[in-house]
Amino acid sequence: FSKQKPAYEIYQCDWSSDVCSSDLAAALALSGTALPAQPAAKPAKKAPPLVYDRVILGGRVVDPSSKLDEVRNVGISGGRIAILTPADIRGRDTINAKGLVVAPGFIDLHSHAQTAEGYRAQALDGVTTSLELEIGTADVEKWYAERRPSQLINYGVSAGHLKARTVVMHDTGSFTPVGPGARNAASPAELSDIMGLIDAGLRAGAVAVGAGFTYTPGATHEELLELFTVAARWKTTVHVHIRNGMAGLNEVLGLQRETKAPLHIVHLNSGALAETPEELKTLTAARAKREDVTTEAYPYPAGMTDIASATIQDMYRGADDARLSQIEWPATGERLNRASFEKYSKQGGLVAIHSNTEPMVLAAIASPLTMIASDAVLEHGIGHPRAAGTFSRVLGRYVREQKALTLTEAIRKMTLLPAQRLEKRAPVFRSKGRLRSGMDADVTIFDPATVIDRSTYREPALPPVGISWVLVNGVPVVARGKAVDGVAPGRPMRAPVGGAPAAK
Repeated sequence: FSKQKPAYEIYQCDWSSDVCSSDLAAALALSGTALPAQPAAKPAKKAPPLVYDRVILGGRVVDPSSKLDEVRNVGISGGRIAILTPADIRGRDTINAKGLVVAPGFIDLHSHAQTAEGYRAQALDGVTTSLELEIGTADVEKWYAERRPSQLINYGVSAGHLKARTVVMHDTGSFTPVGPGARNAASPAELSDIMGLIDAGLRAGAVAVGAGFTYTPGATHEELLELFTVAARWKTTVHVHIRNGMAGLNEVLGLQRETKAPLHIVHLNSGALAETPEELKTLTAARAKREDVTTEAYPYPAGMTDIASATIQDMYRGADDARLSQIEWPATGERLNRASFEKYSKQGGLVAIHSNTEPMVLAAIASPLTMIASDAVLEHGIGHPRAAGTFSRVLGRYVREQKALTLTEAIRKMTLLPAQRLEKRAPVFRSKGRLRSGMDADVTIFDPATVIDRSTYREPALPPVGISWVLVNGVPVVARGKAVDGVAPGRPMRAPVGGAPAAK
């Protein structure tokens, strides 16, 4: 034994073996050699548990993109969804969502409430991304610059035909054109300038092209065809307020078929009115032929726009008092007559138009064709209740109370479908509208048993109940049903800047 390696070397090599260590101890005892002190056993090291920036625990997670509808814990890190798991997880901040639905943040394709006031009202309704895609803007770069560096929620805009006409034709309208931009046919030079602004807006990253044919009766078919042709070259959607009735629908379907520009019809029920079922049937047939057309609806039987706009003047000028009583002056609640119509037409301002019916609204909301979009209008406390109540109203009235559509289908209309409509041109939307690992942490958490709208024409910004938490890029902007002050996690949503259209 004394000719072998020193005992301490044997101990170092073989102590981990019970048999070897016992043999070694016996040998050392026989030889009279002292046994080295046995070190204390060291427990195996465990990797420390992951600690996420924020966790949402115990909620019913509904994600239409993966068809997940299970109780899960959600971990968020770096503004993105890191994990969805039934296992226990830890976070630096914890949201208890037991008994609540955890959904992707709602995407509103059609909101004119693009101010801090509007963003706050929409956030309280569960909206995490608010987009002005109908009216749009004539100067896309300036529009985004005015909202830098960030806002309460995500925001985006279209290159607007209405706004381009207003600028080029020196119209005085602030919301929609009310003079030559509405009534006059564009000269060749003006038409070139209008399309130049649209083209420049798309190059600056506009999400889509916006248009309102009912607001521009002076625009010729050739002008509208050119607008669709520009959109087709850029492979971007035209979000258009069509002229009323089946004639208006057939007009835009004809333009889409001729140019192959993607078409999105805004608030179908608002223009279709009693013809809503027929228009939905026509769109179903078009989609069955793989025509690239989508649409949206809002859950109210009254619309809202500027009383001085061409559409209101053309529809109501010369009408009798019974028809004029459809128009409400929201600041006071009065229904108009001939005298007050003339008075407010000269003054200008927003009016509510009570021209639709609840059965037509229900038909549009329940249709598998429609997305949900608010057409939000809110300015200095005056506006439409849809600015603060659209999404909670659908969840409370049409899902829970009337069971006109399932919860999953409603969430799909508010999240995944809008994101998919826009993501081809604007890839930033590929990480929106989904509640999956790697997606942006835009999350809306609500109580399906209580959620409902409360806003009215007198109090259009009155927040709903049941919207418990809203996270934008991982940051709470609504907590326990209250708006969070001093945060601005919203980001600009835009297409890649500096692109180029396909050749003519």
